[in-house]
Amino acid sequence: MTLRMTCETSPVTTTATPSVNDSVFLRACRGESVPHVPVWFMRQAGRSLPEYRKLREGVPMLESCFRPDMVIEFTMQPVRRHVVDAAILFSDIVVPLKAIGVDLDIVAGTGPVVAEPIRSADQLAQLRDIEPDDVIPIVESVKVVVDELGTTPLIGFAGAPFTLASYLIEGGPSKDHRLTKQFMYTNPDLWHALLARLAAIAGQFLRVQIEAGASAVQLFDSWAGNLSLADYDKYVKPHSAAVLSSVADLGVPRIHFGVGTGELLQSMGDAGADVVGVDWRVPLEEAAKRVGGGKALQGNLDSTALFAPTEVLNAKAAEVIESGRAAPGHIFNLGHGVLPATDPDALTRLVDFVHNYELASS
Repeated sequence: MTLRMTCETSPVTTTATPSVNDSVFLRACRGESVPHVPVWFMRQAGRSLPEYRKLREGVPMLESCFRPDMVIEFTMQPVRRHVVDAAILFSDIVVPLKAIGVDLDIVAGTGPVVAEPIRSADQLAQLRDIEPDDVIPIVESVKVVVDELGTTPLIGFAGAPFTLASYLIEGGPSKDHRLTKQFMYTNPDLWHALLARLAAIAGQFLRVQIEAGASAVQLFDSWAGNLSLADYDKYVKPHSAAVLSSVADLGVPRIHFGVGTGELLQSMGDAGADVVGVDWRVPLEEAAKRVGGGKALQGNLDSTALFAPTEVLNAKAAEVIESGRAAPGHIFNLGHGVLPATDPDALTRLVDFVHNYELASS
């Protein structure tokens, strides 16, 4: 923008201050042109970073999720180290359940464990709405992180109703989700009541993060890939759609991701997300056809590729970038989370490669 002075002086040119909204990450989410493919990594905050392990030593996982000092530091660590294009809040999908008083814990080497798995309708009473006092540490953490990030966007997140329901019904992680499906098939009315409550809680948790300053949100449905398309559409999709719809008025990009969901991609896209996350099993070019609707894609390098020689890793990353051109917008990510044994330097080199790839080929 050029301003012409009324006196006889040279024109003064001012440049608009960059904002989060101008970031390559948010522009890619909206399908706008970008100078390079933005990149961030699921589970970038945590397990692979020695500075994370040192600081969290002796502190239980859930406790760290409610300590603003740790949430802030752990969220910022991968941004400082890798210079990724977005941060994701350090948290866990069961945090909102813990916040409202559900008796659960995250057990090292196991995952979320629920003291009293849900078996009856009267147990749904514990799944109350989130109150402001429940999430004071999360709100405080988000506000400070957003201030520290400057023009780098923060992604908030929540667990999708099906995945949360699975933990609550199984009592912990499950390989076959037998109890979850048995509950779903045997008690469909109670099932839908349970998922409706979880959808409300997930939506409330996303809203809390957005209103505190998050620029985008991601809904994680880690276990949805265990369902057939017919079951997903009948028992799950309406509730995921309710979560995504509940924050549509806030105007931030909504990302929807699941593992093993290649057959569900079109349906997941139809649920209302602006960006669909794709795991490593389906090439992005094919995923773009399945999702349709002009939606941006996120993904999808196999996490284990980070253990390959650099030239192999770079070749695989290039394949992902090229395949991602089929979508209106592409955010480079892994097909799932960063594995604990990953060399952090490999992640940093990968970020550099992705950024420079687009600049060199444009």
